[in-house]
Order: sequence, then C-alpha cells, then structure tokens
Amino acid sequence: MKIFAYMMMAGVLVAPAAHVRSADYPDKPVRFVVPFTPGGSADIFARAIGQKLAEAWNQQVVIDNRGGSAGIIGSEIVAKSPPDGYTLMLGITANVAINPGLFPKLAYDPARDFAPVTLIAAAPYVMLVTPSLPVRSVPEFIALAKARPRQLNYASTGSGSAGHLTAALFASMANVELTHVPYKNIGSILVDMFAGRIELMFVGLVSAQPHIKAQKLRAIAITGARRSPLMPELPTVAESGVKGFEVTGWYGVFVPAKTPAALVNRLNADIVRAMKQPDVNARFAAEGADLVGNTPAQFASFVKGEIARWSRVVKLAGARPD
Repeated sequence: MKIFAYMMMAGVLVAPAAHVRSADYPDKPVRFVVPFTPGGSADIFARAIGQKLAEAWNQQVVIDNRGGSAGIIGSEIVAKSPPDGYTLMLGITANVAINPGLFPKLAYDPARDFAPVTLIAAAPYVMLVTPSLPVRSVPEFIALAKARPRQLNYASTGSGSAGHLTAALFASMANVELTHVPYKNIGSILVDMFAGRIELMFVGLVSAQPHIKAQKLRAIAITGARRSPLMPELPTVAESGVKGFEVTGWYGVFVPAKTPAALVNRLNADIVRAMKQPDVNARFAAEGADLVGNTPAQFASFVKGEIARWSRVVKLAGARPD
C-alpha cells in the first residue's frame, strides 16, 4: 500500500511538472533547421515563420541552414535531436516524401522519426516550353509529343528531383513518351532552353516569371489544382485535358518523433497564428504559395499519402540517386 501511495503521489507531482514545462516553453533559443541552402523558398518561409515565433515567444529562433545531399544532412540532424520542442524542421516534398522512395538506405524514416506539426504552404510548378516549339497549350504539346515519340526532351536538376518526377508523372498520365535530360544546375538548363535544345521543364512559377515576361520561355500550364493569382490567365494541366493531374511543392513544420503532444499542439497553434498575419501572407503570396495551416493529425495523414504517392512515381520514372 505504501508503494502504491508513493506512486500515486509521484504521479500527482509529475503531471503538474509536465504542464509547467509546456506552459514555460520556450525558455531558451529554438533551432529551426532548414535542410537546404539559404535563399530558396524553404529558407524564405522558415525565416518568415521564425521571425513571428520569436516575436510571440520573446525568444530567439535560430535559422540553421544544413543543405546538402537532397536534404538528407539536415533531416538526419533533426531526426536525432532531443524531442523537447527546441528543434524544428522545415520539411518539403523532396526530403520528406520523395527521398524515402529514392534512397534505398536513407538515414532517416520520415514516418518514424518526425512528428508533423502543420502544413504551412503549397506552391504549384509551371509547365514551360522553349519558344521555338510550335505549341501554346497542353493539348498541342501532347499532340506533338505523340507525333514525335521520345524526340522531345525535358530537363531537370537531376534524377529524382521534383522537376524529373513531375514530368515523368505528366508523361504517364498524358500517355506520351518523352526523354529525360538531367542537369547539374538550373542555369545550364536555362541556357539550353533559351537555345531550343531542350523542349520542356517544370519549375517554380516565381523563378520562371522573369523569363516568361522576357519571352525567353513560354508558359503553357500550371500544375496546381487551381489557377495561380500570379498568372491567372494560365490554365491548370488538369483543365487542359490531363484529368486528375495535380502537383505542388509543399512546405511544413516537423519536430523529432516523441515530442510531447502538448508541445506539438502548442507549436501548431503558434505557427498557424503567425501565418495569419498580413505581412506573412504577403510574403508567401509573393512566392506563389497558398497558405494552409492544418492540424497535426491532418498533416500526418497528408504526409503518409505523399510518401506513398511519390514512391510510386519514383518507381514509374526509374529514378536513381545521382
């Protein structure tokens, strides 16, 4: 009886202590890991959210860029960090959903090693063709590709990249045969696109806009579920005839697995609140992204579906790590 009484007293003492830790969080700087180099959308979004969290918490939020190896380096760091709420990760389609199917011996398992907090945004890609190609719509492109099987080339920044897999999925759903040409960087792709040596690529809308406006590249469709406010005249791939086609690059916040649910919910509430602020909305909109802000459970379900989906596309494309 004395042991039982002691355990009951310990339980009474432990529960309030856990509550205090959650209530006092954070009482030291929080690290926000971005598994990619500075300057990209992932980095921009992390800094926008991190700034608002720092203001709300009156505590420093340190953006820690750990780029390299398709996001593997930074993701592994987070997977091995203490589950105490003091390490966050800005996860995207590549390091969370694509890598598990692409790398046979991945150093982390997104489903096992991360706790989803919230999906913060999703941004479509734009379907671009070289201006010398005699097409101005998706149906015209498909007709030309069927007339010239395997003769139209599409570029990407490497096997298993978002550009590669998006184009492979498009080719499968449109029932056309295209040839993949991988490059080391976007600059080299643009040189060959401008010169007409590459016919097609899928890339982020914001980065493509200057070249579209300069008429160096021709946009024929957007890959999202609906048209983008940045180019409302541009139809979606789905409404152009490839029914069911939808691809977006998405961005979400994760913490190490086994982070207490109270901290995950607290982070979710604080991040969603930050996302609702007008200047954050404007920053995301400037990148062509739609804000989401769902619950941890909804985000977990979304991530599970995305991992399964992109694993199938990786197999379809025959993608291998470069």
